[in-house]
Amino acid sequence: MNSYFPQRIICMTEESVEFLYAIGRSDLIAGVSVYAVRPEGVKKNHPIISAFTHANIQKILDLKPDLVVGFSDIQKDIARDLIGEGVDVYISNQRSLKEILRYLSILGNMIGEGEKTTAFLHKLEKKMDEAKLKAATFKKRPRVYIEEWDEPRICGIRWFSELVELCGGKDIFAAKSREGVKASDRFVTEAEIAEADPEVILACWCGKKVDLDSIKKRPSHSGTSAVTTNSVYELQPEIFLQPGPAPILEGIDQLLALFSTLQSQ
Repeated sequence: MNSYFPQRIICMTEESVEFLYAIGRSDLIAGVSVYAVRPEGVKKNHPIISAFTHANIQKILDLKPDLVVGFSDIQKDIARDLIGEGVDVYISNQRSLKEILRYLSILGNMIGEGEKTTAFLHKLEKKMDEAKLKAATFKKRPRVYIEEWDEPRICGIRWFSELVELCGGKDIFAAKSREGVKASDRFVTEAEIAEADPEVILACWCGKKVDLDSIKKRPSHSGTSAVTTNSVYELQPEIFLQPGPAPILEGIDQLLALFSTLQSQ
């Protein structure tokens, strides 16, 4: 029966890679994105076939995949070219924590691993439930500004925003994070940030290292509570900007630890 399911999968983003490893089906992976870093050393085990905005179409074809998996409308042109070559492609557009779980459910069942997938999803749901209970014990919910990019300023994507609130923070741009589909929907101004007066700044830039000093030296940020108390932190994009298991498995622990330390301030 398993012969009817995909046997050679190209993963153009990192979340599908981590998930397949997590349920013990890394044997299905025929190629990965250059950004795949979880689990450690994964790129040594599989050919690199793509970045995020572009892919080596011929290399993918040479690997003879029976399924290519990607994420977001940004990869629509890659998907179009592969479909034009007769390749089966699945592009997901999950933005919320609920949608991440749905995506994992779909992918797991696409490869015939419903039972393993259900068990893994229960693990993630338990992690989120425990985080909610822990956050409920906090006396203080700090105001948080999530910065996903610096020029232009882009606030956090929905699952990141939801994760912050699940763990006891209060995202100052939660409305933008939930309503916006495109990155441009989440542009914010210096004046908006200053007016909201974040108590914590979580910077997580996709594709480059965060410059914490530059954030602290912004004229509009100098008087904010976050800068005054030196509560400006860099977070890892491979954990928090991945629409898969990582934000839940590791992001929750990091945010709970951070918000716990702020309770005494």
